[in-house]
Amino acid sequence: MEDAAAAEGNGRREAALGGLAVLPDGVLCAVVDLLSPTDIGRLACVSSVMYILCNEEPLWMTKCLSVGGLLEYSGSWKKTALSRLNLCSENDEIYQRTCHFDGFNSLHLYRRWYRCFTTLSNFSFDNGLVERKDDLSLDQFRSQYDGKCPVLLTKLAQTWPARTKWTIQQLTHDYGEVPFRISQRSPQKIKMKLKDYVSYMKLQHDEDPLYIFDDKFAESAPALLEDYNVPHLFQEDFFDIMDYDQRPDFRWLIIGPERSGASWHIDPGLTSAWNTLLCGRKRWALYPPGRVPGGVTVHVSDEDGDVDIETPTSLQWWLDVYPNLAEHEKPLECTQLPGETIFVPSGWWHCVLNLEMTVAVTQNFVDQTNFEHVCLDMAPGHCHKGVCRAGLLAVPGKSIRDVENHPSLMSRWNHSDMTRKEKRLKSSEHVRTSNNVNQCSALEFSDIHESLGDQVFSYDIGFLSQFLEKEKDHYSSVWSPTNSIGQREAREWLRRLWVLKSELRELIWKGACLAINVDKWYACLEEISECHSLPPPSDDEKLPVGTGSNPVFIVSDNVIKIYAEGGLGYSVHGLGTELEFYDLVQKLGSPLINHIPEIIASGFLVYQDGVYRTVPWDGKGIPDVLAKYYPLEVFYADSCFPLGLWSKQLLGMSSSTDVSDKPIWPYMVTRKCKGDIFARIRDTLSRTEILNLASSLGVQMRNIHRLPLPHVEHVSESWNANIKAKESSTFNVAHVPPEWKQVVSTLDRRKKNIKKHLSNWGGSIPQVLIDKAEEYLPDDMSFLIKFVKDDDGDSVYAVPAWIHSDIMDDNILIEGTTEPRTSTGCTTDEDLNKMDVIHIIDFSDLSIGDPLCDLIPLHLDVFRGDIDLLRQFLRSYQLPFLIGESNNDIHKSAQNSKFSRASYRAMCYCILHEDNVLGAIFSLWKELRTATSWEDVEHFVWGELNQYQQLRPT
Repeated sequence: MEDAAAAEGNGRREAALGGLAVLPDGVLCAVVDLLSPTDIGRLACVSSVMYILCNEEPLWMTKCLSVGGLLEYSGSWKKTALSRLNLCSENDEIYQRTCHFDGFNSLHLYRRWYRCFTTLSNFSFDNGLVERKDDLSLDQFRSQYDGKCPVLLTKLAQTWPARTKWTIQQLTHDYGEVPFRISQRSPQKIKMKLKDYVSYMKLQHDEDPLYIFDDKFAESAPALLEDYNVPHLFQEDFFDIMDYDQRPDFRWLIIGPERSGASWHIDPGLTSAWNTLLCGRKRWALYPPGRVPGGVTVHVSDEDGDVDIETPTSLQWWLDVYPNLAEHEKPLECTQLPGETIFVPSGWWHCVLNLEMTVAVTQNFVDQTNFEHVCLDMAPGHCHKGVCRAGLLAVPGKSIRDVENHPSLMSRWNHSDMTRKEKRLKSSEHVRTSNNVNQCSALEFSDIHESLGDQVFSYDIGFLSQFLEKEKDHYSSVWSPTNSIGQREAREWLRRLWVLKSELRELIWKGACLAINVDKWYACLEEISECHSLPPPSDDEKLPVGTGSNPVFIVSDNVIKIYAEGGLGYSVHGLGTELEFYDLVQKLGSPLINHIPEIIASGFLVYQDGVYRTVPWDGKGIPDVLAKYYPLEVFYADSCFPLGLWSKQLLGMSSSTDVSDKPIWPYMVTRKCKGDIFARIRDTLSRTEILNLASSLGVQMRNIHRLPLPHVEHVSESWNANIKAKESSTFNVAHVPPEWKQVVSTLDRRKKNIKKHLSNWGGSIPQVLIDKAEEYLPDDMSFLIKFVKDDDGDSVYAVPAWIHSDIMDDNILIEGTTEPRTSTGCTTDEDLNKMDVIHIIDFSDLSIGDPLCDLIPLHLDVFRGDIDLLRQFLRSYQLPFLIGESNNDIHKSAQNSKFSRASYRAMCYCILHEDNVLGAIFSLWKELRTATSWEDVEHFVWGELNQYQQLRPT
């Protein structure tokens, strides 16, 4: 509430606000912020006080930044916002008119005004708690500071050209027309040309000024990279071995005016960082890991470990929170001067305030010291992430003891020569101290509470790994969306490290145990190898290969895949369907035989009483190990493959269902195919070779889609019952053929939540298209696979096919190159068998449905949107996309029907896809980000299908 003294002079407020006068000004400002600009304009006319609240610059700054894109500041945020929103006033004089209202004052608005106009010129004290060194040897740095405490280094940048070239004047001269990214609390991505940003800095009086914080500056202004180099102390970076487009953001150009800065945070992924200041002065405050700064609140999601930090702005914290801290609660502090480099260790909280206009460059990195912490931060779960940031406050019922602050205590906690017991101070004898991350569950809070006792938080990997959740399968459980890199990239990263940094394998193994439970999967591998008399894995073969969701090992010439994704039910059906598919290919003598792996063993791995044992299974019948320990309801029990394709469809198994913690995993051993995955060698192939690959894929996808489906006629009653039990909606699938029921039901369910589903992908999809998605999709999902005849209204349904569902560039192997094709321009079966150039792998996601669904990953991932490759594929594919009981009937009913357009159906499948397919589309074709209709996107991406499609008999 307002102070009593202020209230005495506030006679106008009650009269102007009426019943709303009981609300504090801060609450009123927050309410007004929820309104649209038009409504704010109307509200400003209600009374003088509302006029004041509705003309606050921070309010209009928020409205302006809600519109993404290139920004040009017009001298005030209201004027800029109205211009960007096309709500400009007819008379610009209104912006220069000053209104005065006697009898009203507001402490809330005064504080905001003070933050806008205060000067920090005298705010330069330095208590010297952060050591200053001219330079250090690498050994000195690692033994005294890396992973232990911050340090200021004064001479690392002495020889940089940036020391003289990175002034505002010179940068504006050289890069004035270059747009740079702005860091601001806005969901939209904002850019400003440097010349416009410099103009803004001179004009602005914002309490939280815009701040250039550009992680892509090397792309927009690559010459800047020539002006500095990574200091010798920080050149080890394990992320360097990743492809540039896969590695997380790691370097930033930072430019900001006085009063701007970075609020309290821990650097992403628990990486360490260095920051070199080229001009101006920065004030730093730092707390050691686990010590949440005063005024900051940390929320940890118990679903995925996402950590949300509520913090005041940097300026607010220094002005309002810092002065009220007791002496022992204050952070480490220092003032960074031009030319100085500060090192911030992994996990350290820090807050930065620019005391004047500054220019700086910073990079984050992973080295030997923080590698295990980075791997720990990747692992799925929630408690360990919260503990890394908030210490024992993240454990329910626990709080960090009031202990003497850094630097002396922090150095005691992290000294490498001290035992874990000494580091933990009064550690209970019941604490589990093993580095085996599976031995202590964060969910066993009662056990942890008893064991922790009066223990003090320690930023030690053995201590932190206690809080990992043993119930989580780190290999395939959903990772937090805020992880520094995704699961696929993390697996590939660890594998590359294993191969390229063999001298550090002991360390890499520890990190892989934390991130992907590699120790567990390696134990499984050893048991499978022994059971089937395979050669024991060599040291080079200890880590999984590939980027899929199931652990895959290559041992000699064998590939061992352990089905871990989605829980027991999903993985069992994955193996059962794959075995049924291979059996069918063999029985029919399909040309696919030469282009898929050869199965040499399959079965289940069971963990019981601390021992792994194998149970062979060829997919036929219900294995005793499942019937005895893990009963499954099977509708198709009289089939040769009761857990195969139709059972998978009947049960509607998906990776989001039946996430079981049962210690049993299906596995399959195949002969290793020759060649290398296309994803790895794409850039080494000639254009002709890639065109030949597209042609070869056309033949093999035709072979897959022509395989007959198992008989399904007699299961329709069970199917209808299963669908009805699963669906909470009133959707009626009784009229749909049995083989399509599960597909149509799933599509219908996704459509009902389509706006929420698309919004979950963040800003990758234009909002105008999200709003139109439901209207674009058919009311009845069965229209995507049925065609109504014009004469009597009878329905003719397309015939479903086996579909791979995951035909991406890492599931295609290429051996050698193709020979010249025949004069027809198409690769025939005979040509392909002779050349033997491609193999398709990983059929665990096999399903049934519209063959168009396989074109989505092919066109977007394998062909990268290249229309010539799609044409080449279609020339060899040769099948029509609409195959029904009578192609003549389909042709007759398809005339003038949008459902007959292959492009329309493909676009619908993209919108309804469970993965972010649309994000890939708008990334490949940036021009589509301004599209205003789905029809525009459809014809641009998939229009070629309509040129190809001929509704001819097969």
